[in-house]
Amino acid sequence: MSVRYALRGLPPHPLFRAACARSLSTSLRIALTAGALGLSGVGAAWAQSAQAADEPAPPPDEAQTLETVRVTANQLGTVTEGSGAYTPGTIATATRLVLTPRQTPQTISVITRQEMDDFGLTGIDDVMRVTPGLSIVTYDSERTEYYARGFAVNNFQYDGIPMQRDSAYSAGNTLSDMAIYDRVEVLKGATGLLTGIGDPGATINLIRKKPSRNEVRGSVTLGAGSWDDYRGEFDIGGPLSADGRIRGRAVATYQDAHAHTDHYQRRTEVLYGVLEADIGEATLLTVGADYQDSDPRGSSWGGIPLLDSRGDFNRKPRSFNNGARWSRWRQYTRTGFATLEHHFGNDWIAKLQLNHQVNGYDAALGAGASGNPDPVTGTGVGLWLGQYIGKTVSNAADVYLSGKFAWLGREHELVIGGSMSRKRWTNDGYFAPADYPLQVPDYRSWNGDIPEPVWVSAFANDEVTRESGAYIVGRFDVADPLKLIVGSRIANYKAVDIDKSGILVPYAGAVYDLNDNLSAFVSYSSIFKPQSNQDEQGRRLDPLEGRNYELGLKGEFYDGRLNASAAVFRLDQDNYPDPTGGRTPSGGIAYRALPGVRTEGYELELSGQLRPGWQIQGGYAHKIARKDGGKISTLEPEDQFSVHTSYRLRGGLQGWTVGGGARWQSPTWGDIPHPTLGTIEHRTEPYWVFDAMARYQVNEQLSATLNIGNLFDKRYYTIFNAYSTYTWGEPRNVRVAVTYRF
Repeated sequence: MSVRYALRGLPPHPLFRAACARSLSTSLRIALTAGALGLSGVGAAWAQSAQAADEPAPPPDEAQTLETVRVTANQLGTVTEGSGAYTPGTIATATRLVLTPRQTPQTISVITRQEMDDFGLTGIDDVMRVTPGLSIVTYDSERTEYYARGFAVNNFQYDGIPMQRDSAYSAGNTLSDMAIYDRVEVLKGATGLLTGIGDPGATINLIRKKPSRNEVRGSVTLGAGSWDDYRGEFDIGGPLSADGRIRGRAVATYQDAHAHTDHYQRRTEVLYGVLEADIGEATLLTVGADYQDSDPRGSSWGGIPLLDSRGDFNRKPRSFNNGARWSRWRQYTRTGFATLEHHFGNDWIAKLQLNHQVNGYDAALGAGASGNPDPVTGTGVGLWLGQYIGKTVSNAADVYLSGKFAWLGREHELVIGGSMSRKRWTNDGYFAPADYPLQVPDYRSWNGDIPEPVWVSAFANDEVTRESGAYIVGRFDVADPLKLIVGSRIANYKAVDIDKSGILVPYAGAVYDLNDNLSAFVSYSSIFKPQSNQDEQGRRLDPLEGRNYELGLKGEFYDGRLNASAAVFRLDQDNYPDPTGGRTPSGGIAYRALPGVRTEGYELELSGQLRPGWQIQGGYAHKIARKDGGKISTLEPEDQFSVHTSYRLRGGLQGWTVGGGARWQSPTWGDIPHPTLGTIEHRTEPYWVFDAMARYQVNEQLSATLNIGNLFDKRYYTIFNAYSTYTWGEPRNVRVAVTYRF
């Protein structure tokens, strides 16, 4: 069969657990009340000046105390590396304005370098699993899709520059290695002001590591885990000239990992280099590149058939791999970037950012994935076979001017900018020859041992997408407690069969400080997103259009070391993509455009330092999407909770850090077509997954970390009803890593 496997927008899901919501809501109210009563602790404030960049980061054992944290800030926000914190200082993803989370009138979750190191979050899938309000649908061994507020997340940024969305055939976005990143920011809701064509669910912004200014620092990490998983990292950076005006950093990673599934192995290589140069006293030039290869063998494709011929759940072992032994889905990423930043003498900054990225793939795939196996004979399952070779080449540029100005006796901020991007996708598709057998003789004994076909050329693709636009946003100090953020973007979009210009994307937000610790906020943004989804006749759906509203409270305690937020949101959309269960003429998933879809929900989040040495990051999210009173988008849980925390012990146990995590989600479900029984609704069970970690700081340079994932070996799976398949979650796994810092 011919299927264009692109990461597409899918649906949301499950049942609401009020007890959990009340529990977290009570905890949040306690934290907010404490701040309102002036119980927030005292200590050194987050450093946000260039002077902090010249100071060395504290050793790991000191980084979590109130008295010693030092951080670096730039136009992308606060660098989290070396802070020891689970919360950011400042961020710029929402508006280009460098603001604290409390000053930003949208919900944003940030996974810092410290949290990634503590819990062994080496891949972007690992990061998304612990991000509050994000859920994952797994297609197969090489593809996952992220969901927020009922929508697939296709907007990816790198250092704030949107590069691509809907990357065909996956092509690396969801395989990104975290070794080269300082933090991952996830901005919830519509983000069209800066991204151009806005995803209504969320935007994922990956912020790269930068070199230190005044001393050479480095680390070597060696790790080993379950199922012969071996990984090594080398990271070094610092001044390259005696005066520190030229600095560099290099990161290299190699991982050779087998898995809990049979005959599967993936090798990953990552290289990253960045140079910074001070050109005069006021200009900074940054150039860099990164390289990532993912080379698997035994790739699954499409998951395990969900229902057997009787309509029952087709339960297979968690080790079962539906892919052929030769099946492979090699993906690679090549990125080059440059930034020129000039500081004027009147607190104004001009910045030019350029990004070039190639996301490519070479996939030869075979899997037993279609049909409904007979539990007695094992017949009834067909093969998916195909070879796809292609790449997406993206180029993007963004330039803006940012600064402060006085008006009516008050100081305000303004950002004026413009951006443009071009994306070209080329692909060659191949099928198996007509005489190749397409049925699995007995699915009960399937082990992937079939010959690879001699591929026959079938089709080719060559598509170009162009985006451009100009934006302006201002933050106005209306009164001492009230700040207004108002802006707009004029966007242009041109693709294969759509040409839109002069699209107005407004943005408005307000933040009102209730006291020293609490603020109320409200925001509005519009939604306009062209779609590549097709209907059963092969016609592209009309652009997704709508409005996004958000209202909430934010709290900031311990001089910004602990942040809390509570928000309600509503999204109204037309042309919402809903899978029909059918196929396009080329064999892809067919969708229909639904008008009048409304998604409503709320999110609660707490991140940062509860007390010296005790870090936490967690949240609860609830959402329901409806069309004419009926629920849609049910592959994403309606309710989910996650928390991760670590505590640095003192006294006789000094040197030890212990921690753990928990994730819960309510059921998901979807309609599954059956050849003899019609449509069957299949519903997953709610589940908890627990993690644990421990680290021992041997001395100032040497540490050892133990991570245990799925501590109690919970069995759970995700479904994808468009394929009528499911994929098991990872069983209990153990990983040990030793790090030497110099």
